[in-house]
Amino acid sequence: MEAATVSADSVSGAAASVNPLDLLQGVFKAVRTGLIVFDGEQRIVLWNNWVEQHSGLKAASVVGKPFAAVFPDMVNGRTHIAIGESLVNNFASLISQTLNKAPFPLYNTPADLATGTRMQQAVHVMPLDVPGAARHCLVQISDVSMAVARERKLREMAVELESQTFVDGLTGIANRRRFDLHLEDEFRRAKRSATPISLIMIDVDSFKPYNDNYGHQRGDDCLLRLATGLGSVLHRSRDLVARYGGEEFAVILPDTNADGALLVAEAMRIEVEAMALAHAYSNVAPHVTVSLGVATMVPEQLAKTGSLVHAADRALYQAKRSGRNCVVVAGERKLGGDGGVLEG
Repeated sequence: MEAATVSADSVSGAAASVNPLDLLQGVFKAVRTGLIVFDGEQRIVLWNNWVEQHSGLKAASVVGKPFAAVFPDMVNGRTHIAIGESLVNNFASLISQTLNKAPFPLYNTPADLATGTRMQQAVHVMPLDVPGAARHCLVQISDVSMAVARERKLREMAVELESQTFVDGLTGIANRRRFDLHLEDEFRRAKRSATPISLIMIDVDSFKPYNDNYGHQRGDDCLLRLATGLGSVLHRSRDLVARYGGEEFAVILPDTNADGALLVAEAMRIEVEAMALAHAYSNVAPHVTVSLGVATMVPEQLAKTGSLVHAADRALYQAKRSGRNCVVVAGERKLGGDGGVLEG
């Protein structure tokens, strides 16, 4: 059987038999983006199938009508202005998707049309020179709804990831990294405004015996409940309670002098006692207690956060040496478990 052959002449003959206008019309109908052509008077000349499908308007109902009649809500908007600039000044424009998310009334589904939920769009406006005719304008519309949704999801994931990097996995409060950053921020603010900043360092009394005898699960639950209780004492947005490490917590109190910080610290100590978390292995009380060290400073320009942390640490050390379950203010005084002010 002879093999079929196709000559170059037959191919060129077939190509010559195709009307370029018919071919262009086929492309215009099949392309998966919106194409609208306006004449020099901003009247619609061409309106492809994609635009019909997503607008619900047939070409026959809009061709020959001016922009303002078909898109009255878009008159003098960014897209309308871009069309005018294209026709008059031969300018091409990419309409910002960030500022103009859905300029044309186009919808992905009938349900979206019913609810008025427009598709997210990328719009290009470009001059179109037609031989022997006045300049026209081509508007190309792409559906970027899925890309926008992906970008939104990625942003949400990034925010979630960032939040996780600043949150303690066990207690759900701020972690050490968040504490360090927040302290730096508030310390700089205190320098600029010459206002006091206070820091409370907190240690759970006899926590190792608690963990060893009740088990790590109960120990974790204890830390979680303490974190919640300590946080409940704070009411200002810039105040921060953080898990500093192990059984240690830290509290940043901007715009708070020593007297105010002492009141907050004592309120936290009382809050923990009121929880009455049984601790049969404590040498302080039959329930869980905490020791707290407070330091306050109005930082000078050369001061570092480390000096405030060191002062609060020293006060905490003094509180633990003084019998625990008490508050000690750096260089000043101690508030004992009985509520009395004792010599520091």
